[in-house]
Amino acid sequence: MTAYNLLQTEHARPIKMWTQGVPVDEKAKAQLIKTAQLPFIFQHIAVMPDVHVGKGSTIGSVIPTSGAIIPAAVGVDIGCGMMAVQTSLMAADLPDNLQGLRREIEKAVPYGLSPRHRGRDQGSWQSPPSVVDQYWQQLLPGFEQLTAKYPRFLNTNNYHHLGTLGTGNHFIEICLDEAERVWIMLHSGSRGIGNAIGTFFIELAKKDMQVHIQNLPDENLAYLREGTEHFEDYVSAVHWAQEFARLNRETMMHNVIMALRQVISKPFNTHLAAVNCHHNYVQKERHFGAEVYITRKGAVSARAGELGIIPGSMGAQSYIVKGLGNADSFCSCSHGAGRVMSRTEAKKRFSIADQIQATAHVECRKDANVIDEIPMAYKDIDAVMTAQNELVEIVHRLRQVVCVKG
Repeated sequence: MTAYNLLQTEHARPIKMWTQGVPVDEKAKAQLIKTAQLPFIFQHIAVMPDVHVGKGSTIGSVIPTSGAIIPAAVGVDIGCGMMAVQTSLMAADLPDNLQGLRREIEKAVPYGLSPRHRGRDQGSWQSPPSVVDQYWQQLLPGFEQLTAKYPRFLNTNNYHHLGTLGTGNHFIEICLDEAERVWIMLHSGSRGIGNAIGTFFIELAKKDMQVHIQNLPDENLAYLREGTEHFEDYVSAVHWAQEFARLNRETMMHNVIMALRQVISKPFNTHLAAVNCHHNYVQKERHFGAEVYITRKGAVSARAGELGIIPGSMGAQSYIVKGLGNADSFCSCSHGAGRVMSRTEAKKRFSIADQIQATAHVECRKDANVIDEIPMAYKDIDAVMTAQNELVEIVHRLRQVVCVKG
């Protein structure tokens, strides 16, 4: 018996879905079929148990392509992903009242977004600290190369967004594992500059395909062909944005550790175990004997022995996992629990009282602005983990005690 469900239609590549025991929206299936109809899809599409409808292509999908990349499949939060660090602290070392720790983290890392008419974005640095300068120096040569050809990216939030959280489902958490050890975990991506790069090349792909776009199942599946100028420019830009995202998480982690030291006087070590992984990205990999482009749209690399992070909702446990190198999944696993309803639907269906009850065990904001992230808007993380037990093994179970939302 296979661990996946097979979705196959005429004139489309097969779709292998690790979704046994979890709900899958029919709209997500329809969106997957459209992607599978593209002529350059390699072998099959792999679908993770957190699958749900996305803009452009389906979140929770692994899309292998030969000779082309779909910019909208990579999306606009290029390099979005997770980072987790184990500390030498134990639960007993944390203060009894965790509100002060949450406030210290919120001071250390800009988060959220201010409406444009209110002046400076609260989610960016006004005066970046020296650690931001240090990490920006690693990114500067690539940024100068990018903006030499595309000056439009000079006028974006780039340097001032490095080491910032963002909005939506991005978060910073203090967690405890099964042995009551303290972990720091966070989720963010390439911020304003990544959004600008993604948006620009999505529209560029549509423009390049203007004559042929009516032949596509969906205009958001417009692609760039390997060997063309725009393809090479996109690959270069997207790899830079992915590096920005990785260093963005490292910068934030540095500042969260400093915030933790402000609150806890006891000396402690970090990086006893550390993971930093993307879950929205594209890169060239070798699968089934061929070099192909793998786009993970809400999926994590899970090669044999490779560590990854699968977070639950802000009220459910998260997992540090080790990949099992499953070939059919293109060595991938889910990137989280996956939404079962839209943000708009969650805000209509649930109240602040519901949010307070669902996050009673977590020190976090409990206001109208975070109702769209209420745990009930997500799939059951335990069912999601069971559905992918041939993709990863669980190394640690983490439960959050502090959560800062974007």
